[in-house]
Amino acid sequence: MNNDLATWLVANFLNAFEVLGVLAFALSGLIEAKRKGLDIVGVAMVTAATAFGGGTLRDILLNRRPLFWVEHDWWIWVIIGLTVAALLFLRSSHLEITERAMKWPDAIGLGVFAASGTQIALDLGKSAIVAVIMGVLTAIIGGVLRDLFTNQLPRAFSDQEPYAAVAFVGGWFVVLANSLGLPSMWSVAFGGAIIITLRVLVIALKWRVPSWRK
Repeated sequence: MNNDLATWLVANFLNAFEVLGVLAFALSGLIEAKRKGLDIVGVAMVTAATAFGGGTLRDILLNRRPLFWVEHDWWIWVIIGLTVAALLFLRSSHLEITERAMKWPDAIGLGVFAASGTQIALDLGKSAIVAVIMGVLTAIIGGVLRDLFTNQLPRAFSDQEPYAAVAFVGGWFVVLANSLGLPSMWSVAFGGAIIITLRVLVIALKWRVPSWRK
């Protein structure tokens, strides 16, 4: 009974963690699409691509079927409902949408997806470096698609703020937690918390990485 309870807690914690990541990335995509003045179809597409892009690529590369949003198709209705609700709210309010506002939910999505993507790969028996890369791809591809769909160079590659690097560093903390024998839920929570904290510090303190001079 205790083993069954532990398994249930781990499975539901990881599911809840993924829900948090999807919603966070969906919100960042929605904010950016609305800031660019897209119509409701454009907003829905950008929101879905941001929320599902990284996890979809991860599942394809790891040969996981069905894709997570195909298996849990209620996510599609969540995105549609979120889009309609947000557009109605933003239309009736005078809230100013800034580029900086998009970065906060994006930081949460980055931490959640990088940590959970790394853990999923580890659970499938992949090596540490492959698992960390899977975590990075899970975390950044949604944002890359968001920026491409809104006609701009992906920020993950161009704004000089540590982004993929933060996900990469945090992924190794997930690997470390696993090597210490921590349960999956604690490994993901540990790594995710570190990534979110680092990303928030990057935004707040305006940390930069070197770039090529033009």
